Amino acid sequence: MEIFGDPAVWLPWTFAALMGLSILIYVILDGFDLGVGLLMPLADAREKDRLVASIGPFWDANETWLVLAIGLLLVAFPTAHGVILTSLYMPVFIMLIGLILRGVSFEFRAKAPLAQKSKWNAAFFAGSLMASMSQGFMLGMYIMGLTWTWSHIAFALLTAVFLTVGYSFIGAAWLIGKTDGVLQARAVGWAKGGIWGLILGIVAISLATPFVSERIFAKWFSFPQFFYLSPLPVLSGILVGYIWWQIRRLPQEHDRRAWGPFSAAMALFALAFGGMAYSFYPYVVPEKITIYEAASAPESLFIILIGTLFVLPAILGYSCLAYYIFRGKATDLRYD
Repeated sequence: MEIFGDPAVWLPWTFAALMGLSILIYVILDGFDLGVGLLMPLADAREKDRLVASIGPFWDANETWLVLAIGLLLVAFPTAHGVILTSLYMPVFIMLIGLILRGVSFEFRAKAPLAQKSKWNAAFFAGSLMASMSQGFMLGMYIMGLTWTWSHIAFALLTAVFLTVGYSFIGAAWLIGKTDGVLQARAVGWAKGGIWGLILGIVAISLATPFVSERIFAKWFSFPQFFYLSPLPVLSGILVGYIWWQIRRLPQEHDRRAWGPFSAAMALFALAFGGMAYSFYPYVVPEKITIYEAASAPESLFIILIGTLFVLPAILGYSCLAYYIFRGKATDLRYD
């Protein structure tokens, strides 16, 4: 095939795929630990420690995927990097402040005097909320073509709320699998409340995206593409039904099916992301710049690809190792 013959074609496509994969992994992994942070106000003091313990070994590694995605955007598509970050300067700034606040409060809450611990818990929640809302806002603005109009801002604010509630759902789904007893039962209740944000967010984005441009509308609703793509919404509906069916029957004896909602939520995120990727391809800046126009020189991309082939397995390796070593239920934090 020609796409694999011309380096000016397959190298940009490869980097776009790697960048998309990094973003998807970040949204799922950092999404659940952001979601756990969003649930902090709903937990009592002892439960807050277990919430933090459930994500403690993983959150640093989860954020590495965001660094990788932005790094790939910068080195592989520098023109698009400049356009996107310039258009989204303020929400990116808010997201970074939120992530910094999360990191600082995460460390300080474990060392602060008991009287000050609640303040750092509140800071951890605030950082999670800032990061989640800003990511949802950026998603909405990207879908709307990175143009700042009142209607686009309103849609971006809507997606910010839905993504934040969706993150709280996947955080609750993580806690269902990672905790037990009373906290697990409470996490089931949180999941029942948070699933509406996940559903409404996916529906809103799915309905809005085809109407952003005639090109995207044609990609989804022309024949025979319509029939080829029909399994995506069907599978998404099945997954939503499965998640709801599961959380209505949890918790179960012997911790059966505790990881079912989280696994299905990951699959649902992957389907939604795949649909978005299909909609916007080959554009990296919606309707303005394609991945081929924004890509660095093939010679540069090839050298970067060699480095990526070493870096990506390393990130995957230590992420998988962390999840393997710290598998099992989260326990109360120990202070020495």
